[in-house]
Amino acid sequence: MRRMMAAMPALILDGKIAAAAVLTELRPAIRDLDPQLVVVQVGDDPASASYIRQKMQSCKQVGMRHRHEHLPADTSADTLFRLIESLNADDDVTGFILQLPLPAHLQESVPLFLRSIEPAKDVDGFTAYNLGKVFLSTEYEHLPPATPAGVLLLLDHYHIPVQGKHAVIVGHSNIVGKPLSVMLLNRNATVTTCHIYTQDLAAHTRMADILCVAVGKPGLITADMVKHDAVVVDIGITRTDAGLKGDVDFGAVQEKAAAITPVPGGVGPMTVASLIRNCVHAAQRQRSS
Repeated sequence: MRRMMAAMPALILDGKIAAAAVLTELRPAIRDLDPQLVVVQVGDDPASASYIRQKMQSCKQVGMRHRHEHLPADTSADTLFRLIESLNADDDVTGFILQLPLPAHLQESVPLFLRSIEPAKDVDGFTAYNLGKVFLSTEYEHLPPATPAGVLLLLDHYHIPVQGKHAVIVGHSNIVGKPLSVMLLNRNATVTTCHIYTQDLAAHTRMADILCVAVGKPGLITADMVKHDAVVVDIGITRTDAGLKGDVDFGAVQEKAAAITPVPGGVGPMTVASLIRNCVHAAQRQRSS
């Protein structure tokens, strides 16, 4: 997509509007299937509490049953494993997520906790089984990671084509960067994935038709690192003294890009919408199995 005038500010990719459209589309299936989402939280991380409130509010908005299992910060690994096993076995629980990060004493066990989640109920899309299916093709993206799926839903809502475009991903986490790279490849984009060891980052980002940034470093991407009429998707979010900030210098880059996501209000609402969408898909697959 290209702007009519070079001086025209970028189109704002409003995640709240796009997420509302996704949730509206899901309402009939939610009424029919009556799924239940459970969010497991350990401790009182402020950012986690904020994210969970958003998830609970969206569930309420769309009429989905939801439950918040809030465990104290000193919860043992054994106790958390037992809760995960009980949720796996509970037929009334369609899907559940383990809100990260966990307290320090549980951090080293995160891979084991994720591995213990039943893949059919893994609505965050973090288990090796669901991540592995993402590598096959779009037809097997049954429960994809929520944030990458949300990015693609946002691009689709604004009719931004992916096929044949050069997509550059900055950040290669297992939660966002790696799966987003694969999902864009599945849609026939040419993908470059950058990370902390990438040399001359700006040389790569200036080549992007679609630039997605998920690092957690405020202001990392400046206007001189973005080509004219690029689509810029800012996935990073950091709490600073000046408020929530993304990885992109929004004010400068919006004068150069064709489209850009705000922070907050861009990818965040889409992640929540994707989570609820995954819960609906999990319910559909559980009913048909």
